Amino acid sequence: MAHPISAFQAAYISIEVLIALVSVPGNILVIWAVKMNQALRDATFCFIVSLAVADVAVGALVIPLAIIINIGPQTEFYTCLMVACPVLILTESSILALLAIAVDRYLRVKIPVRYKSMVTPRRAAVAIACCWIVSFLVGLTPMFGWNNLNKMRRTQELNSSHTEFVITCQFETVISMEYMVYFNFFVWVLPPLLLMLFIYLEVFNLIRKQLNKKVSSSSNDPQKYYGKELKIAKSLALVLFLFALSWLPLHVLNCITLFCPSCQTPHILTYIAIFLTHGNSAMNPIVYAFRIKKFRTAFLQIWNQYFCCKTNKNATSTTMAEAGN
Repeated sequence: MAHPISAFQAAYISIEVLIALVSVPGNILVIWAVKMNQALRDATFCFIVSLAVADVAVGALVIPLAIIINIGPQTEFYTCLMVACPVLILTESSILALLAIAVDRYLRVKIPVRYKSMVTPRRAAVAIACCWIVSFLVGLTPMFGWNNLNKMRRTQELNSSHTEFVITCQFETVISMEYMVYFNFFVWVLPPLLLMLFIYLEVFNLIRKQLNKKVSSSSNDPQKYYGKELKIAKSLALVLFLFALSWLPLHVLNCITLFCPSCQTPHILTYIAIFLTHGNSAMNPIVYAFRIKKFRTAFLQIWNQYFCCKTNKNATSTTMAEAGN
């Protein structure tokens, strides 16, 4: 029989639902903008779409599953494990999409002349597919055996021949902290974040050198080309910074749980860390709207054309022309 929801749980659910209501429409708007605007069709924006898809799934899938886990229903072990794994898949997908974006920006400033011949739509699609395949492999690793099933069997003193037993579904009940820290964090989260930090530092260094030396590039106006690259790189670096700021606290708490079992972490800190991870999915569209002109223009066009009933074709054409500049 289900336990009644406490006032604290009701507040938690309300905040989660609010995050989902911001995240899902915002990221759908990002995908919509790229689909309808030819000026947003290069590799960088394809990787941004991949990131937006993961963020939509966080709002539409992960947050509802997180609410279920918070309530703590009685389920079979692997059912609970299936509820816990999607967040691992989508986190890794976001990290790899951010890494692909960073590499793409590096190539744009390192080899501007050869960039279009090297970073083709087909190669970008292959890179995105590889990111998602790796994400599923990393996120589903607990389903392959790296989980707490044996530990729970020993705890509950059940016969090892039993394949099913009912548990209270909680994330830490089924997901191994060794997996979360040693494999997920130390291998698939922290190294990519450090690599992206190095890449963006190199990108800013290359752009500033080019702006100072005024070297020739594929553009007729090097100052304009590299100035635009610097602005976009700053915006995408901000996206990376917000991602790290949102996810590192939860991973730090996981490390404390693993390395200091006797340490008592206040539940409020855990909830704040969870809100940060989910809230990150709602941040990116806001960054794009305020920092990247092409997105801002596309968002305004969608709003005017589909929500304000402004279907004047001349106005639409003007807006699209501005987005391409």
